[in-house]
Amino acid sequence: MTTLYPEHTAGALPRRLSFYNAGFLTQPRLRRILTLAGHDLRLGRPSDGVVVWGHSPFAHRGEAAAARHALPLIRVEDAFLRSINPGRMGDPPLGLLIDGFGVHFDSTRSSLLEHILTKSPLDNSNLLSRARDGIDRLQRLDLSKYNNHRPDLAPPAPGYVLVIDQTRGDASILHSGASTTTFREMLVLAQTEHPTARILIKTHPETQSGLRPGHFTAADATSRITRLTDPVSPHRLLQGATAVYTVSSQLGFEAILAGHRPTVLGQPFYIGWGLTDDRAPLPRRIRTLTRAQLFAAAMILAPTWYDPCRDRLCAFEEAVDHLEAQVRAFRQDRDGHVAAGMRLWKRSRLQLFFGQTKPLIFEPDPTRAATLATAKGRNLLIWAAKAPADIPALRVEDGFLRSRGLGADLIPPLSLVTDDLGIYYDPTRESRLERLILTPLPPGAVDRANDLIARLIAQRVSKYNLSGSLPDLPPGHRILIPGQVEDDASLRMGSPVTKTNLALLLATARANPDAVLIFKPHPDVEAGLRPGALTAPDIPNLILAPHADPLALIDACDEVWTMTSLMGFEALLRGKKVTTLGAPFYAGWDLTTDLGPTPDRRKRAPDGHPLPRPTLAQLAHAALIAYPRYYDPVTRRPCPPEVAVDRLASGTLPRPGLPLRLLAKLQGAFASHANLWR
Repeated sequence: MTTLYPEHTAGALPRRLSFYNAGFLTQPRLRRILTLAGHDLRLGRPSDGVVVWGHSPFAHRGEAAAARHALPLIRVEDAFLRSINPGRMGDPPLGLLIDGFGVHFDSTRSSLLEHILTKSPLDNSNLLSRARDGIDRLQRLDLSKYNNHRPDLAPPAPGYVLVIDQTRGDASILHSGASTTTFREMLVLAQTEHPTARILIKTHPETQSGLRPGHFTAADATSRITRLTDPVSPHRLLQGATAVYTVSSQLGFEAILAGHRPTVLGQPFYIGWGLTDDRAPLPRRIRTLTRAQLFAAAMILAPTWYDPCRDRLCAFEEAVDHLEAQVRAFRQDRDGHVAAGMRLWKRSRLQLFFGQTKPLIFEPDPTRAATLATAKGRNLLIWAAKAPADIPALRVEDGFLRSRGLGADLIPPLSLVTDDLGIYYDPTRESRLERLILTPLPPGAVDRANDLIARLIAQRVSKYNLSGSLPDLPPGHRILIPGQVEDDASLRMGSPVTKTNLALLLATARANPDAVLIFKPHPDVEAGLRPGALTAPDIPNLILAPHADPLALIDACDEVWTMTSLMGFEALLRGKKVTTLGAPFYAGWDLTTDLGPTPDRRKRAPDGHPLPRPTLAQLAHAALIAYPRYYDPVTRRPCPPEVAVDRLASGTLPRPGLPLRLLAKLQGAFASHANLWR
């Protein structure tokens, strides 16, 4: 007997489960979640219990076997956050409801979810805080059960009554005490109770995709009734509605979360708790609950959630992390891209990052690429350093948690950023990162950012994750000075006054005559691949620390002085004082001492009013969570930053192929001709 992970309160279920329909054989994700939940699945042979899929057309086989052998019957259904596309399009589920009582949409008997809603106190303050944060997060991220809608698609003008259609023959209709006739009654009722309002019928995602018919067709449209078949965001539709009518759709649950009191003609799991206008009441449900309590039961306590990258069960919040990463990539890539300015060795990883929905089209010339993108209705991707200022595009660069090894060694990245405004290292123009830094965070995002910072520190993860020793350092006030590549775009654009490593050293020495100065050359410079080598200048108390562990140096020093190096950001995350002589993305927010010119837009709004000052958590959330995209090379899927941190910390990363390793050796031999590959 096993207890379901991680939140269940309804007790144990049989371990060995027999099944009698092919879905448990053909859907590996389904089997894997059940296995991780502690179940041993067996085809047909009687065991401790029988498992069936909800009330599917083939469930009767398992039901009969369970009755024949007097075994417990377990019903499995998708959890309420499922995937990008419906299951009929092949997307596996992110979580399951594994139910030893019944199934959540069958109102003739109790279910695990109803058991929790009826019996659980649902008064734990931490649980309810998680629920409120979860509601806010799903709405902000525009996440629903299915997520192939278009958030940028304009909804109809507000002020309509929303009538929610469902697919014909769905088990959730019949087993909630409704029928096809109920949908006709619902449409008449909406018109009768709102005689002057516009009526908007929302079609089901499977109907929009041509997979299954709904109950309403174009013939139902009139002068005041519109049938919406466009993939408009369900959250945006709910925002514009004055009233919501449903039979048993999950969108009725989401309407509650959006602040509506929907009129419900069937008997889905969310009626009977004082949050809906029930036209078919269920007498056994008499408890009054809050939105947060309903959400806590339906999204946190009842489901079994799955982490597809680390192949383990997980909590609700981690499941949302994964869905967020997948949906973000899908939304950005669904129309496809034309990519310009991309070196040959980078293209395979770029294809994996941006071409999983539609393969990238590579065109070296930016002008021709822009024309091609327009002709094909695609986005334009340009490597940031190659992007002409006058061509609108998504500019691409490495993220801040990149790899175990250098880009100059042709190690592919785990993270890339895309910027539709500018690029993070160019302070001469606004970047998307700047806007994200200034965006206030809801409480759950603050906790996630702080947890990510703690994870980075505990697992000793940085941008390149290079090993090295720590030299003997004399006592005193130690200042770490990270060297940089002197022809790098971040220096050319972001440090107009102090432009060289020597100038940085001299400025630091003048301002700190009694300090111990520790200069760490940039790894690309140490490898002889980029310019910026420094002959030891005659500066008192200067120590050169080539090939040293960057994080060990940060830990050993009291502060960091830099032009625009990312080590300044990594030092900030570790609680060190940071002084900048340029204008890196993390300067100008009152988190650093800035001696170089920083953009005034980081301090004041266009009208001259001072802007709110972001916290370190806001900076970290923007730079490490909201701005980059991450790719898991193990599972070959988009992933959240927490997975990338684990991969970088453990080193469980595929090695570059032989061609790239040979090319890396060749470029080292011909370092003076770097223009051939950069």
